[in-house]
Amino acid sequence: MRADIHHVADGTYLVHGSNTNWVILTEGDAVTLVDTGYPGDREQVLASLAQVGGSPEAVVAVLITHAHNDHLGSAEYLSAAYGTPVHLHEAEVPHARRDFLHQVSVGTVLRNGWRPGVLPWAVHALRSGGTAHVPVTAPRAFPTAGALDLPGRPVPVHTPGHTDGHCAYHLPASGALISGDALVSGHPTSRVEGPQLLPDMFHRERARALASLDVLAGLEGDLLLPGHGPVHRGPVRDAAHRARERAL
Repeated sequence: MRADIHHVADGTYLVHGSNTNWVILTEGDAVTLVDTGYPGDREQVLASLAQVGGSPEAVVAVLITHAHNDHLGSAEYLSAAYGTPVHLHEAEVPHARRDFLHQVSVGTVLRNGWRPGVLPWAVHALRSGGTAHVPVTAPRAFPTAGALDLPGRPVPVHTPGHTDGHCAYHLPASGALISGDALVSGHPTSRVEGPQLLPDMFHRERARALASLDVLAGLEGDLLLPGHGPVHRGPVRDAAHRARERAL
């Protein structure tokens, strides 16, 4: 199985899985993997690593933007099989352990089933493991503040709202932002394209999600690597402002 990989900057790859994205950062033989798709995306995750000349053994750390199943899917597999550390914001660590679950409920999805795209998305999510129990046994908070000593030198940026501990990752050297679900460029349940917030039903606290757009607008860069949708080129500041305008 080949993965849909886009080489967007030096050592930086955006991979499109089944309705969700992950990012591979390479430095020599070492790899940082940001997010891991749905549980059902595992073959694509492994294939994507191979396609960029890496391997599961080369992944020195998995960084998770937030602990929803479509981003957490293979984190525990990599941790258990290869000893790969899994890092998140400290507020998201208990979520990854599944001490609690802050994820859109089946009932909410059904109540929104009349909206275009929702039911086909829901069917796909179920088939891909969107409701599977995939806790990470030993998730870790970031070991340091600021840039992490990992391939790509990602800088965690706390962007709560979608979840309490949602975290984007800024890559100052390449002018890129891995935005997770704090700022996306498309989604199967959205009828618009380009920078936007996800539909309201997906956010734990919409007001905080809006406020996090202002945080992202303060970052330098011109390459947006979202959790959903295609790569977006142009100032990150403008993308965040555009998403805010659309959400008001």
